[in-house]
Amino acid sequence: MGEQNHSPRNELQHRMRAEVPGKKSWHSQAYALGAVSNFMSTFLTFPIYKVVFRQQIHAMAVSEAVRQLWHEGPQYFYRGIYPPLLSKTLQGTLLFGTYDSLLCSLSPVGPHTLGHRWAAGLMSGVVEAVALSPFERVQNVLQDGRKQARFPSTFSILKEFNSYGLWGRLSLGYYRGFWPVLARNSLGSALYFSFKDPIQDGLAEQGLPYWVPALVSGSVNGTITCLVLYPLIVLVANMQSHIGWQNMPSLWASAQDVWNTRGRKLLLIYRGGSLVIVRSSVTWGLTTAIHDFLQRKSHSKKELKTD
Repeated sequence: MGEQNHSPRNELQHRMRAEVPGKKSWHSQAYALGAVSNFMSTFLTFPIYKVVFRQQIHAMAVSEAVRQLWHEGPQYFYRGIYPPLLSKTLQGTLLFGTYDSLLCSLSPVGPHTLGHRWAAGLMSGVVEAVALSPFERVQNVLQDGRKQARFPSTFSILKEFNSYGLWGRLSLGYYRGFWPVLARNSLGSALYFSFKDPIQDGLAEQGLPYWVPALVSGSVNGTITCLVLYPLIVLVANMQSHIGWQNMPSLWASAQDVWNTRGRKLLLIYRGGSLVIVRSSVTWGLTTAIHDFLQRKSHSKKELKTD
């Protein structure tokens, strides 16, 4: 524990928090770095995400999902990218920014214990779920090939949701499937932030190039977190693909439907796990590495100015 607290990366974080006396340590930099890193990683990995989504909805093989997208035409391959691009950018802003703010509130000068990281990660995931669930809802409807004719654009989906009453807009529209989203995001954020730094610190002690520990830490940690929570990911995708007042199953009915559709076998729920591993590894590896790189670059510029 003591060695982790004195690692070069943690020393960098502590210097950044102490460099502006009299000001709150949760300045806007953490929010900006999170936004940029998530924007870049989301844009690069969206094609993988879309293939994974088709597998979750239709329980098909990788080759079949790719063939289905190809048959629809290249013009539809990036259909639905704007909601996730916007939501993931906001996700990075909220996730990293809120986590940094909460962590500084729990332990202003460090050291940050596992309990501090877990609590800050859990609460940042709650904020993320509340703020971004509507974006994911629209995204999942757009990416369901069965609804392209009825809902060809984001505007057509928003028009449908806004035709409901106030409670319907929330429960059946924008926040459909909210409870599994809340569980997935809060637990996922807590796991990611709890073990990201220890893994990165351990690799940094091996004398590797500075970007390698961040890349590997994000990849390993993101992959493990995603695989642990994968049943919730499948449940959310299936719940949020439903639209309209009729035949809107409850949370329990949706979970039973997913279980029965997969032949009542846990292994079939994890069908498509190979692509999930690739997507999670690339996305969280890139996000963590980009965030760490931008953080170091920002601090270096500030040190040059002070000199």
